[in-house]
Amino acid sequence: KIATDPYVGRLTFFRVYSGKIEAGSYIYNSRSDKKERVSRLFQMHSNKQNPVEVIGAGDIGAGVGFKDIHTGDTLCDETAPVILESMDFPEPVISIAVEPKTQKDMDKLSNGLAKLAEEDPTFTVRTDEQTGQTIISGMGELHLDIIVDRLRREFKVECNQGRPQVNYKEAITKTVNLREVYKKQSGGRGKFAD
Repeated sequence: KIATDPYVGRLTFFRVYSGKIEAGSYIYNSRSDKKERVSRLFQMHSNKQNPVEVIGAGDIGAGVGFKDIHTGDTLCDETAPVILESMDFPEPVISIAVEPKTQKDMDKLSNGLAKLAEEDPTFTVRTDEQTGQTIISGMGELHLDIIVDRLRREFKVECNQGRPQVNYKEAITKTVNLREVYKKQSGGRGKFAD
């Protein structure tokens, strides 16, 4: 799990299944095929972080300094790479459009949404190509209300919410064969087409 902490930055929570992790060491991310440096380690107690040097097998801890780690990644020794079964997250079921109340907050909104999407795999953000709206999607109304509240509290972004705009489009959906005979007598030779 990934969380953003105002004091230490990006915290990555993990469980050690075997061996140990030491602060300052390198570990291998089997998904990205890259080594990551563990800058600092913490033992978590509620919302308090106790710095430690080593986290052993069976313990749950948090690390700082990882660059390319996502929820569900397997971190291991480079000499014995392992990929544990990843978690399957459900697809979002509800979407709303959000926009900042002031245009100057647009960058803060996009940065905040990107960090929240990194923390929560059931939350997605996209920009609708036709309307240009920022659409956020989640697991329910309460989920999206909490996201908007966190934007306000943690990222200091006030935003308006609304329904996503739907573009009306007419399009040909299947092939059609049509034969028509056109006859018009207007004096003289008239007109005929097949």
